[in-house]
Amino acid sequence: MIEPVYFHVDLDAFYAAVETLDHPEYADEVLVIGGRSPRSVVAAASYKARSYGIHSAMPMGQALRLCPHLLAVPPRMERYSQESRRVMAILHRFSPSVQQISIDEAFLDMSGTSRLFGLPREAGALLKETVKAETGLVISVGIGSNRLIAKMASDYDKPDGLCRVSPSKHLAFIDAVGLKKLWGVGKVTQRAIAEAGIKTTADLRSWDEERLKRRFGNSMGHFLYLAVRGEDPGIFSEEAKSRSISTETTFADDITSEELLHQVLLSMSHEVMFRALDEKVMARTVAIKVRYPDFTTYTVQTTPTTPILSASQVYEHAKALLAQRWRAGMPVRLIGVGLHQVYDGERPLQEELFEDPHEKERILEQVVLELQKKGTHVFKATNLKERQ
Repeated sequence: MIEPVYFHVDLDAFYAAVETLDHPEYADEVLVIGGRSPRSVVAAASYKARSYGIHSAMPMGQALRLCPHLLAVPPRMERYSQESRRVMAILHRFSPSVQQISIDEAFLDMSGTSRLFGLPREAGALLKETVKAETGLVISVGIGSNRLIAKMASDYDKPDGLCRVSPSKHLAFIDAVGLKKLWGVGKVTQRAIAEAGIKTTADLRSWDEERLKRRFGNSMGHFLYLAVRGEDPGIFSEEAKSRSISTETTFADDITSEELLHQVLLSMSHEVMFRALDEKVMARTVAIKVRYPDFTTYTVQTTPTTPILSASQVYEHAKALLAQRWRAGMPVRLIGVGLHQVYDGERPLQEELFEDPHEKERILEQVVLELQKKGTHVFKATNLKERQ
């Protein structure tokens, strides 16, 4: 029987890395991606910015208070999509099964590939070297027998990390990571765990599943029972067989602001649309994923009667879907946007009798993408709208 081997590949500080690749003078700056207006949101932060406590989805006003001399540059989703596409093409050379979960993250099923690329750690090192040589970008690679362990392993030794956790070392690894860095356990859950008198992962493991469910609720109790044992609770299950393009983010701190949630949805809408344009595909369905602190997760979708042509359309649908599952003040732990029922082509399957007003937006986005491919730097203010 072939031993399962999964890689989790994470492009380190991806947006900031691409900006520094294009602008080497940014290398020594406290670099964040986003509009400089205090009411904007940080789309991404360099490692130097993170040392100040700045992180993605943070209000820019808060980031500026932490570091007044930071450098904020507008996001260029079309450029990031281009580099992501190059990296994902490399990943597909290493595995026939690549599950891209965002613009800068993917899982590879590397089971049974040792004859081609060597033992898992050797294959991980080769993958890192290949990506660096061909793109100039740095990746961290986590290796495990399931996706949860692989994901945690890639975070363990960042940046430029390479960490393999063998099946016999799952519990030792979980205990070394500890409760504060156990994937999926945010600050709210950490407080609830502490209030229950649980201080270590070993303490948590001593509770049976029913006791955890009674204390923390069915969803969170089930998650904790599996995660603390190094078992994948299904958070990173395979995507549906039909093609899709999606992205998601887990917030460092739960988000309750509608404005911030909308800005994150806007950024994600541009990301998935530029990936669709880059891959020359269309989609019939827009979906969002919302996870609350207790790990209750909802996925809602819509299949509009009109073609999905532009990022602004994706954003409007995403906002409407969010309104179905979110009420003002509710804390959100994770949010995602996806395009589903994807098919090859750059035109709708059924043409409209009258011109669609979003067609012009699509043409503009295609032009911007082509300019980026030719090396022309174009900034799009619409990627993260500033609310003045």
